[in-house]
Amino acid sequence: MNTSPTSRRRFLAGAGALGAVGAASLMTGCVSSGSSGGSTSQSKGGTVSLQSNLSSPQAKSAMEDLVAAFDKRGGAKASLNTVASETFRTQLPTYLTSGNPPDLMTWYPGSVADAYAEKGLLLDVDDIWTQPELSGYSDALKKLCTDSQGKKIFVPASYYWWGVFYKKSNFRKWGVTEPKTWDEFLALCEKLKSKGVAPIGLGAGADTAWVASAWFDYLNIRINGAAYHRELLAGKHRFDDPQIHKVFDTWAEALPYFDPNGTALSFQDATTAMLNDRTGMMLIGTFFADAAPKDQLGDLDFFRFPIIDPKMPLVEEGPTDGYFASAHTHHQAEVKELMRYLATAEAQEIYLKGSSGTSIPTNPTAKDSGTALVKKGRAMIESAADVTQFFNRDSSDALQPTADTALTKFLAKPKQINSILTDWQRDAQKIWSQ
Repeated sequence: MNTSPTSRRRFLAGAGALGAVGAASLMTGCVSSGSSGGSTSQSKGGTVSLQSNLSSPQAKSAMEDLVAAFDKRGGAKASLNTVASETFRTQLPTYLTSGNPPDLMTWYPGSVADAYAEKGLLLDVDDIWTQPELSGYSDALKKLCTDSQGKKIFVPASYYWWGVFYKKSNFRKWGVTEPKTWDEFLALCEKLKSKGVAPIGLGAGADTAWVASAWFDYLNIRINGAAYHRELLAGKHRFDDPQIHKVFDTWAEALPYFDPNGTALSFQDATTAMLNDRTGMMLIGTFFADAAPKDQLGDLDFFRFPIIDPKMPLVEEGPTDGYFASAHTHHQAEVKELMRYLATAEAQEIYLKGSSGTSIPTNPTAKDSGTALVKKGRAMIESAADVTQFFNRDSSDALQPTADTALTKFLAKPKQINSILTDWQRDAQKIWSQ
């Protein structure tokens, strides 16, 4: 996989514009000039295979509703194959290099998609970005969906936010309020611990070890800023730099408050632990709500990751989700018909209705769920000084396992941080040099 620092830096300059132009621009219209797709292979007709990693019960059901709605329209047809999220993650390179790949896949835009595009594995969809379904999408989203060669390779469907989530009823019961600063956060943790509650759930078990990367991302952008964070993930800084040691020194202050089972549970099981009052709160993306009973969604609230350095601009994680297609699909016309449909307000509202409804549609005319939780999350993202995606999305899927290994070791043996960071830099350098 070609994930050299030079190529990734070139692309991140565009992907990072999501924050630079302001997250509110996600919802503003701007007509794309576009160009015709560059691939010359001919579609052979047939059913489009859609490979999905949205495997939680609500998300899977919502995707089934979406495909059924597409099939009822007439024209091209689609078949949905849902794969457990972590299996999908590890198998994605195999899907894309297969002689008979899935036609269309759920995944992420930005640097992670560009890494696959550089290998010639993703379908050029410049032409559909000139169509009415995508004519109102913002400049920020267009940049995020463009590879380092200037080709559109992605169709976005939704974005969401990360926050420290908790149950409102529990905070009332415990007599605590949302903290704003790191010191207030640690004081809250101490109070919860005194009540016999594990303050912080994690959910970074073997299958979802990547959840711990959110802690690294947020601590780094709060301490060192978004520009440094992106440059680090592009290989311009080292993981054993003094600035990164500061990140882990700060993280170590909170370690006594983490659920001791945090690296043994998946995020789904950690969600259950929080809903069952075994933990007080957890840093997680809104996708976790798909693992929660709908009748408990009204009791959920969140606060932004605490401020550590008040001089540092407030940056938030606001990842975008959607679809890219295999460059080797035999059903180009049908794939592009489906991708155009997935970009519509109708399609995105169908998905939101069937899922937990905690994500935000990318189509500027689509309505979100309108809940108090979504309004609060949307306001936080739209007021952010910048928006990052997530560790692997701002780097590559190939770099994510290096983070999983390093962060899991740190959580288990924090006093070994020097050797952990040395090893992380060595492993990352191998990825960057490929």
